[in-house]
Amino acid sequence: MLGIDKLNLSSLAKQLMGKKKLYWISFIIGVVSGIAALILKNLIHFIGERLVGYFVISSGNYWFLAFPLIGILITVLIIRYLVKDDLSHGVSKILAAISLNKGKIKPHNSFSSMITSSFTIGFGGSVGAEAPVVLTGASIGSNLARFFKLDQAEIMLMIGCGATGAIAGIFKAPIAGVVFTLEVLMLDLTMASLVPLLISGITSAVIAYYFMGDAVLFKFSVIHTFEAVQIPYYILAGVFAGFLSLYFTRVAMSVEKKMKSIKKQSVRLIYGGIALGVLIFLFPPLWGEGYSSINKVFNDMGHNLLDNSLFYDFGDNPWFFASFLMALLLVKVVAMAITTASGGIGGIFAPTLFVGAVGGYFLAYTLNLVFGLHLPLDNFALAGMGAMMAGVMHAPLLGIFLTAELTGGYELLFPLIIAALAAYITIMRFEPHSIYTKRLAEDGKLVTHNKDRAVLHFMEVGELIETDLKIIDPEATLGDLVKSISKSKRDLFPVVDHNGMLKGMVKMNDIRNLIFKQELYDKIHVKDLMYMPEYYISPKDSMHVVAEKFETSGRFNLAVIDQGKYIGFISRAKVFSIYRNTVRTFSYD
Repeated sequence: MLGIDKLNLSSLAKQLMGKKKLYWISFIIGVVSGIAALILKNLIHFIGERLVGYFVISSGNYWFLAFPLIGILITVLIIRYLVKDDLSHGVSKILAAISLNKGKIKPHNSFSSMITSSFTIGFGGSVGAEAPVVLTGASIGSNLARFFKLDQAEIMLMIGCGATGAIAGIFKAPIAGVVFTLEVLMLDLTMASLVPLLISGITSAVIAYYFMGDAVLFKFSVIHTFEAVQIPYYILAGVFAGFLSLYFTRVAMSVEKKMKSIKKQSVRLIYGGIALGVLIFLFPPLWGEGYSSINKVFNDMGHNLLDNSLFYDFGDNPWFFASFLMALLLVKVVAMAITTASGGIGGIFAPTLFVGAVGGYFLAYTLNLVFGLHLPLDNFALAGMGAMMAGVMHAPLLGIFLTAELTGGYELLFPLIIAALAAYITIMRFEPHSIYTKRLAEDGKLVTHNKDRAVLHFMEVGELIETDLKIIDPEATLGDLVKSISKSKRDLFPVVDHNGMLKGMVKMNDIRNLIFKQELYDKIHVKDLMYMPEYYISPKDSMHVVAEKFETSGRFNLAVIDQGKYIGFISRAKVFSIYRNTVRTFSYD
């Protein structure tokens, strides 16, 4: 009894030491990802201020035509000659690494996306810095986990810690960072794994507060309190954001596809850079992340969106201003897609927030203009921002909590929830996948959002192959087969020729009535008893294919054949056993 108690205490001590190690690593990830977010935001601000800080607000500025092209050119040159790897679509790359590469993210992603995106966005590229810094954080988590030789489940958890730290650092929003990891990356995490996520998130946020002060990213003051009579309009705002999210997703992918059809990178860069410059020249709010425009919308300065544009003098015309807002909603996603497809590096986070805030503002402004209502423009801009995130990213909780944390608008949590849910329900009717997961889902490579597929993905066909079956030659007699049966613990016998080619198989049940008839031992040959299996597996098949073949065939054993050569067998029992062990491994507690 004492020995059992000692064993239990030893096991408990090992678990505690293991968790303590994870806590320290998650803390380190929080520190590093927080510093990365800090550096990126300051780089973007420094470059942008040096370029446009002197522009005259009352007229168009022709430098808008050139700066985006220059920024993308610098980015492309860095990628081509220094990084030499694809850096586009940061969050999608994380999902791909989880789905296809067991969470292994290349070490250069710990800094390369951060450097290149600072030039893209600093020179006016109409994208956000969040996806690059999330990829940076995830890469930091992945590489630190492998450096400390953590197991597969812990590597996934550390990737989540990196992503959480990145979001928390760039937005000073630790809760939103955790929600992002759980809702967007969809890692199969348990309640116990929330502790490392929270450690990374709060550590990164504290670093951001320490170096950047306690000012929130968006200055929002609740001037107009929520009124129940406005609920139908918030539902309408959510539905509008849902359809706007559908437009955002479809147009982004369509524009990128058309741009990528231009095979020559230099031509794509020139066309895209010029087109982006023209759009920003006509609509200056498209410049960069667009957070300054969101602040104007939140602080009753919506008409200042016409600053630096050719249309500055038309700001007093309400119908023209409404048309200008509508145009912004339609072209922002085009500018975003052109930026990334031309070679720029950035994400959809900031464009989504921009379209949401301007969309909510536009809807309330138009309803007030047409029907003489008095809807609070700032509140609807806030609700639109949360609703747009819920729609584009299929993440209603992220839309609610990130918007509330960013703006300090917790007093408007109720309309935020209404609008976010309405947007999510609306887009799910038309688009089952978020903009992050759509590409992987179309290629059948998305596993993070399907737990069964995720477990199968981390199983290897090679570790399931059994080779202890007795092999017999097709020319052997029944007597030879009986001798093999006497030495075997299995009831299945592969028939293999001298070249190693599988010719068929013999099942014990099929010959049970013959094995005691000694007079037939020399008269019947194995080739007369064998049959070729209808279903078999290639060693190159994925575990998803193996599982499907077991399900459709109803067999308990399947032969593994490589170009006709016999390799071994896989049994349903062993697949189930390894499946359960894999589930247990990834159920971190």
